[in-house]
Amino acid sequence: MPKFTPKPTGGLPTPKQILDFIATAETSVGKREIAKAFGLHGAEKIALKALLKDMADEGLIDSSPGRAFHQMGGVPKVTVLRITDVGDDGQCWAVPESWQADTPAPRLRVREKGRRGALGIGDRILARTEEAGNGWIAHPLKSLAKGEELILGVLREEGGKLWLIGVDKRERREHQVSDAGGANPGDLVLAEKAGRPPRITARVTQVLGDPFAPRSFSMIAIHKLGIPNEFAPEAIEEAGDVARQALGDGREDLRHLPIVAIDPEDARDHDDAVWATPDDDPDNAGGWRAIVAIADVSFYVRPGSAIDKEARRRGNSVYFPDRVVPMLPELLSADVCSLKSGEDRAALVCHLQISKGGALKSWHFTRAVVRIAANIAYEEAQAAIDAHTQKAPPLGLRWDDGLVESALLPLWFCWRALADARAKRAPLDLDLPERRVVLDEKGRIMSVAPRERLDAHKLIEEYMIAANVAAAKALEKKKAPVMYRDHEPPAREKLVALKDYLKTFGVEFALGQVVKPSTFNHVIDRIGESDFRPQVMEQILRTQTQAYYAPGNHGHFGLALGSYAHFTSPIRRYADLVVHRSLVAAYKLGHGGLTEGEAASMDKIGESISMLERRAMEAERDTIDRYVAAYLGERVGEVVDVRITGVQNFGFFATVEGIGGDGLMPVRDIGREYFRYDEAAKALIGEHSGETYSSGMRLQLRLAEANPVSGALRFEMVDGKGIGGGDARPTGDRPKRIIKHRGRPANIRHQGKKR
Repeated sequence: MPKFTPKPTGGLPTPKQILDFIATAETSVGKREIAKAFGLHGAEKIALKALLKDMADEGLIDSSPGRAFHQMGGVPKVTVLRITDVGDDGQCWAVPESWQADTPAPRLRVREKGRRGALGIGDRILARTEEAGNGWIAHPLKSLAKGEELILGVLREEGGKLWLIGVDKRERREHQVSDAGGANPGDLVLAEKAGRPPRITARVTQVLGDPFAPRSFSMIAIHKLGIPNEFAPEAIEEAGDVARQALGDGREDLRHLPIVAIDPEDARDHDDAVWATPDDDPDNAGGWRAIVAIADVSFYVRPGSAIDKEARRRGNSVYFPDRVVPMLPELLSADVCSLKSGEDRAALVCHLQISKGGALKSWHFTRAVVRIAANIAYEEAQAAIDAHTQKAPPLGLRWDDGLVESALLPLWFCWRALADARAKRAPLDLDLPERRVVLDEKGRIMSVAPRERLDAHKLIEEYMIAANVAAAKALEKKKAPVMYRDHEPPAREKLVALKDYLKTFGVEFALGQVVKPSTFNHVIDRIGESDFRPQVMEQILRTQTQAYYAPGNHGHFGLALGSYAHFTSPIRRYADLVVHRSLVAAYKLGHGGLTEGEAASMDKIGESISMLERRAMEAERDTIDRYVAAYLGERVGEVVDVRITGVQNFGFFATVEGIGGDGLMPVRDIGREYFRYDEAAKALIGEHSGETYSSGMRLQLRLAEANPVSGALRFEMVDGKGIGGGDARPTGDRPKRIIKHRGRPANIRHQGKKR
């Protein structure tokens, strides 16, 4: 980045000018340095102090010790770091010891002078930092007093010694416990990790309790990833204050319309509701008018407020089978902002005009007051439409069945037009089912199964996509800031890998073509209903780049859209709240619009919420894995149907059919002969027999271990071939390591009634 040199001409600088100066200054920047750089004197210095406070309140800057400023989400130029990881090659990684920003703490690569490996995990250093490319580098200045590195895990006993098993599947090493701190084998604990490889020990600092109790699996993810799950008292107090405010004058009154919210049966909040009717505009014959009403969160959560700071720190709500960690205090997320039937609610409304062929002809946005006619579960909506189509008798619905005619049927007819437009656009079409964990009222596992995908789901999805497109295009037309949802085309190296993968199934994939979403759809169509169809779709998914939030428009490859923003879920996504604020400001809809400071920091906000989204996805995925492992615990020792999902030189990974849950089949346990890894074919091949294990194969394996703490499974061969290499023992002679909790195997689960 070129050095920013402000001209000392006097006059208060803008927030963007201050941010640019901080970002490019070669030394620490305080109020004195800013005032000098911009030639401020007297009253201007007082105004600068107020401006810097406002920028801090809006999350644009933060201060480090010594009252030096740095950009929020950035790292002070000189700061205290803690070593968190030392690689086998001696490379050290560190994080800031004190981190108050809303983003996850960055990981810095430490450049040591002299002998490598001099630093160990838990060491503290004073370091000069610099941003390099997409990461950060730390240059140690001096060593400080010893600190600590905490690891979350479960204690187990073996040979009279206690060992700590990390809950992270990537944590392959177990650490001997030097001080149990009163914890017992089987307890979930936080422990201090210290030393250098290979002598890393653990000292228990906090006992968290029973890792197998109901609702513990999500708490493991919350602790492991540092997800904030308690709101600051001032945010709770502020939520109570804003919840009592009147909806205000000047809102469009839409309470007469039968607007409905269609959500999952167990939805904790209701962001969106929809309505459609035939268009009476002669210029749009056969077309539709539709409304997508979204909770007006920007009316309640103002920039720089205590609630806003908490929301930005979270980035999004995190949904677990047993709980939700909301982005907003529950009073707002589950009540005042949530679009509940029969209640007057504040909404930001997208008015759409849709052609007969499903194209968006026009759109505009208003602030409105709505009264939702009904909160309808997807299954109920689908059943009602199916019954009407089949001319079956009424279903005895929990809501007025008159809504079938007045609300649902028009929505379905309009959706068919939107679906036609989608088909012409040909977005990426991967039918990969989502796993659903069903718990009883006490949080105990009832079932794990793929979630059914209905037309009702597709209907709501298309209305949300239409509103998101309209929001992006509306802001572009107003030349207002946009927080885009970007999804770039796949990188060439991933396409090359996909080509090699498809070749193993006899499927050709040309690299010279212009790759579009339809390119992948055609591959899936050519495969048809082959047994390997699911794994090919999974491989295509892995080929895609990861979507992210940014103020620059790079299009949405997967949806085949040129402009796309997230507008429809401001209760649970900060990105949507930013888009709402921009719309409020652009359409001059009153209070709660995007501030100048927010507009100047859209890049940083985008980076932050993208990282926080990835954290939430990891937490949700890991928790589902833990529930699946607990559910499969009763089947340890049984033979199960699996499908190979990945092959490496050390073994293959397999997924239990119909349930999910990934486990490793180590290559040493496959058979008595040597198995060679064929990288091109992604297969393990027996040196003498030619027996082959490749991605996509279906086979039966014995479930040897199910670890609910890490979510990992381990398999064994059914016929007990033993360890490869010629001097094998039967698998039954190998000791199994089963985590025990106070005499109870980790794989035991409780039965309960369906909620």
